[in-house]
Amino acid sequence: MKLLIKKVLMVSVAVVVPFLTAQPVIADGHIMKEHGMISKKSNYSVKETLDKLEAVLKKKGIGVALRWSHDAKAKGVGIPLRPTELLIFGNPKLGSHMFTANQTAGIDLPLKALAWKDDKGQVWLTYNDPAYIVERHNIKNRAKIKAKMTSALNKLTNVATGNK
Repeated sequence: MKLLIKKVLMVSVAVVVPFLTAQPVIADGHIMKEHGMISKKSNYSVKETLDKLEAVLKKKGIGVALRWSHDAKAKGVGIPLRPTELLIFGNPKLGSHMFTANQTAGIDLPLKALAWKDDKGQVWLTYNDPAYIVERHNIKNRAKIKAKMTSALNKLTNVATGNK
């Protein structure tokens, strides 16, 4: 029995430790990919970043469903939190194709973008990578939609963060 417990613990450590200690992948100095999320350094404040994202989304005819200030809500219950705001938005012309492939994609769509300030004062804009959504929901036949979503999100978030 002790041997079995020892083997289970060894396997657990071998599987869990790499996951917990995984470092984010930083590409070209301002983009971080980690656990299905893409984070881009912003040249603006949290508020300005989401203001810019909201403006460009509306200009492109993409619907904005909600803007939520996590730090304001936390402050309202006495919990300090660095600036952190969420924007929920979507384009049914693209997202609906994901639902017709697998309706569980609705848990990840409409899309969300989180602007937040880290403990060093750097502002980031984070969103789910469409490739992650496709993989998570086992969507096999929407490669063109995934590519369009990826490209659009890259362009829109570059505008919002001041990156080229």
